[in-house]
Amino acid sequence: MELYLSLLRRNRNFRNLWFARVVSNLGDWFNLLASATLIATLSGAGTAISFLFLARFLPLFLMSPFAGVLADRFERRNLLIWTDVLRALTVLGFLFVDRPERIWLLYVLTALQFVFSAVFSPAEQAYIPAIVEQEDLVTANALDSFTWSTMLAIGALLGGLATAFLGVQTAFILDALSFLLSAWFVTRIAVRSRGRVQEAGQVTTPRTALLEIFEGMRYLWAQPVLLAFALIKSGGSLVWGGVNVLEVPLAEQAFPLNGNGTLSLGLIYAAVGIGTGFGPLIVRRWLGDSWGGILKAVSIGYLAMTVGTLGLALAPSLGWVLGATMMRGIGTGAIWVFSAVLLQILIPDRLRGRVFAFEFAAFTLAQSFSTLWAGYAYDNLGWSLSQVLFSAALGSVVMTAAWIGFYLRVRHRPRFASA
Repeated sequence: MELYLSLLRRNRNFRNLWFARVVSNLGDWFNLLASATLIATLSGAGTAISFLFLARFLPLFLMSPFAGVLADRFERRNLLIWTDVLRALTVLGFLFVDRPERIWLLYVLTALQFVFSAVFSPAEQAYIPAIVEQEDLVTANALDSFTWSTMLAIGALLGGLATAFLGVQTAFILDALSFLLSAWFVTRIAVRSRGRVQEAGQVTTPRTALLEIFEGMRYLWAQPVLLAFALIKSGGSLVWGGVNVLEVPLAEQAFPLNGNGTLSLGLIYAAVGIGTGFGPLIVRRWLGDSWGGILKAVSIGYLAMTVGTLGLALAPSLGWVLGATMMRGIGTGAIWVFSAVLLQILIPDRLRGRVFAFEFAAFTLAQSFSTLWAGYAYDNLGWSLSQVLFSAALGSVVMTAAWIGFYLRVRHRPRFASA
């Protein structure tokens, strides 16, 4: 851990960005749990909860291409600040949802909040290389993954406690304050990304935005290796998206504790957090930061994801489930971290926002497909939980084989990857 603490100590700009992520991720969990509790209280319908997740998902997919244009055209530091401020104002609007006939307002505000989040995510990913030296990129991304995993555990716990003991209104206020605090930390970052500030006088119209989106797509289409790197997360999400859905019946029906699946599900989420948090740190320590090491780390990620998913399909006990889940988490964490590093190293700054936005949109679409397939297979095909998990494991085998074949072609650093 000394390597990661050293980066935080000596890089003030990254330290402030990291603090912003910590408080923002913490607030996200407050928001999700408070929103779910409010909908359950006012409606009680299962479909109402489904609409909440739909309102969080659709804006991310639909807005991502345009968010990439914004991240490349405008100064990224300012984008991060303003999206945080706008999210804070949006979340305060949740306070007006106080009776059943106003649930529609919560869905609208949730969609608006995630429109701003769709801008924040690619801008942040594209901004990291501006404040971190190339030799520290793996460290920074591994720390980012560890932070998300830690907030998964801590944020869910604190969000649940705040909602249960202080009420949903207080949880929404705390979420809004977390976004404002995140914006304050970003204002303390001294480095301004280049972006395309020199074109700030140009007017961004829907037509120019579409042209710039197509420019990013043409760039990736002309560089098949880079396109494949941008699809690494999508390959993984075709597997873990469905597994995320199946974790609920796995906990509640297959391996409940004392007749209740809530504790089992909490333990499964904790295992996910441990795997995704510590996995990239361990893999990085083992393989280092070289070009070959990064590609091997992605390979290990796919292999670990496959082994973990197969383990879930064969699990005879909750302990086995937790071990397999941790192994899968190690795999997904490695895929997430090292694919981001590859793009940050290889993509030129002027296109980085659009490429990360494309990656995020493709990942979201793949995860949605996987989620729908798992739910449909489990509910309508008459398959057992184990059979649906086996189908996910088979998909993971296919994705892993495809990556290994590609890895054998690019394991020697490509000529274009001179960065």
